[in-house]
Amino acid sequence: MPTTPASPAETRESALRAIEAAQAWWREAGVDCDFVEEPVDWLAQPEPAAQLPHAVTAPKPVADAPPPTIAIGGNREAWPQSLPAFDSWWLAEPSLAMGSEISRPAPRGPENAPLMILVPQPEAEDRDVLLSGLQGGMLANMIRAMGFAADEVRLGSVLPRHTPGADWARLADAGLGTLALHHVALAKPQRLLVLGRSILPLLGADPEQAAALDSIRAGDIAVNALAGREPATLLAMAPARRALWHRWLERSTDA
Repeated sequence: MPTTPASPAETRESALRAIEAAQAWWREAGVDCDFVEEPVDWLAQPEPAAQLPHAVTAPKPVADAPPPTIAIGGNREAWPQSLPAFDSWWLAEPSLAMGSEISRPAPRGPENAPLMILVPQPEAEDRDVLLSGLQGGMLANMIRAMGFAADEVRLGSVLPRHTPGADWARLADAGLGTLALHHVALAKPQRLLVLGRSILPLLGADPEQAAALDSIRAGDIAVNALAGREPATLLAMAPARRALWHRWLERSTDA
């Protein structure tokens, strides 16, 4: 009678049983290794590998060069040599635009002022008047407590514009510190209050020794100096204000 053909699954299972049976037979016969008829010298030195064509190495990507540092203030030989000229130049010098078309506030206050206050940068809302916001209001109160009239104190900023996250090291390389010291030399204040540890290196002072700062050399003059925290920190932290006020009183008594 006719037989029914095996299904594919049954065929595979039958083949697998045959292979397993063959392997079991060879194991029982003691054959568990592979043999070749040609002898092999296992101690012979390997033949040198065939020389392959020289691989072509892809060129390493060249890192982008840092943007060139633009000298702040332009040609130093052309810097103003009087304070009124400096204040006008501060508003007109293209290199002080810092990539913005927004108007920048000029320094204010007289030459030979009894006190000059130097801050890192204008306030965010400053346009025509330097320190016109909350920080300026705090400094105005401090100036009154020091016994000075508002119009007899010189106010200046190291940066022409409000610049959050300023790269002070790169700005120093661009000559910002030299420009700030030129400003102080033209102003010739009797005393200098530097508010901001980040700008002390630009003035040749060590921020780690800020509390011991007693003078700043600017051009041919040495100005009695006192350092404190930046205005934003003074405004936010009463202990910082108290520490600065106590040092001011100590210096005033010593003087």
